[in-house]
Amino acid sequence: MDLSYSDEQKQIKEGVERFVREQYAFDTRRKIAGSEKGWLPENWAKFAELGWLGMSFSEADGGFGGGAIETMIAMEAFGSGLVLEPYLPTVVMGGGLLAAGGSAAQKEALLAPMIAGEKQFAVAYVEKQARFNLADVAVVAKKDGAGYAISGHKGVVYNAASADTIFVTARTSGGQRDEKGITVFAVDAKSAGITRRDYPTQDALRASELTFDNVKVGADSVVGKVDDGHALFEGVIDRSIVALCAEAVGCMDAINKATLEYIKTRKQFGVPIGKFQVLQHRMVDCFTNAQEARSMTLMAALKIDDADATVRKKAASGAKVQIGKSGKFCGQSAVQMHGGMGVTDELSVSHYFKRLTMIETLFGNQQHHLSRYANLSVAA
Repeated sequence: MDLSYSDEQKQIKEGVERFVREQYAFDTRRKIAGSEKGWLPENWAKFAELGWLGMSFSEADGGFGGGAIETMIAMEAFGSGLVLEPYLPTVVMGGGLLAAGGSAAQKEALLAPMIAGEKQFAVAYVEKQARFNLADVAVVAKKDGAGYAISGHKGVVYNAASADTIFVTARTSGGQRDEKGITVFAVDAKSAGITRRDYPTQDALRASELTFDNVKVGADSVVGKVDDGHALFEGVIDRSIVALCAEAVGCMDAINKATLEYIKTRKQFGVPIGKFQVLQHRMVDCFTNAQEARSMTLMAALKIDDADATVRKKAASGAKVQIGKSGKFCGQSAVQMHGGMGVTDELSVSHYFKRLTMIETLFGNQQHHLSRYANLSVAA
């Protein structure tokens, strides 16, 4: 099997890496993180201009005919620079929901402007009682005339403060943990009845707690089919896991590079500490972990569109387990080899460590995905 990139994919890789190198120096990133939005509109406009917002969507949907590999390439480069622009919630998650389940009217009204850089999205699905169970949905959407009224609470909604549209999972029928009975809604972020509490996350992103109090939406806001939103949403989350894993690989490469440079210059007993064999062995282990994570991410990206949903699920969960393991090892090793400096805000290593730590829990931690993989294997 030829795993080399096409000419177009190489151009994407070179372009995103150049952007990160030229526009995302560590000090610049710290300033962006401290800005009002937490990301730069001019950077987002550049993403649209260069086609990065539409490259993974089909030509029929107004994109450029790419897929999971193109997303993986971009996310890996974004991870290397700890890019703050909301590519994951807007393009991968929100755009993914529209591409997979949106009507022609929804794609025209939402997806096309998103690809043009004119709209951003957020996805509200996390609930405090659910942990990582996507089927555990307590937010309810009750019939209200021809439409619905949504009530309940969603937590850790990334990019909600900047989003034009918020995709919400809500229960339209069945019990709280039933897969059947979940519906995905596209809700205008300025709708009456939405209360938002914004906050920065530990890794310098922006998230919100959202309360929906009888928020009215029309029947045309349903993405996919009523009561059948779980399969649609789970598929998009699996694709998002692959994108997130790619970001983690970029983080690992960057934190390993910074640590290697440090141990080559930091001296103890008159010699660079990189001369000590135990640290050489540790750096080899860090490199090996990052390469294992890269291989698992590529495998998942290649299988994410498999017609067999079980193949897709196992690939995503397998990659997420490896990312959690490798990210923890590389992050903790980097902090340890830097000593006390490794956790200071002034050093980039601490920021990569924070991001890798948050990535480990996003969309389910190692334990959750190891159990999911095992259950899928038994069922098969």
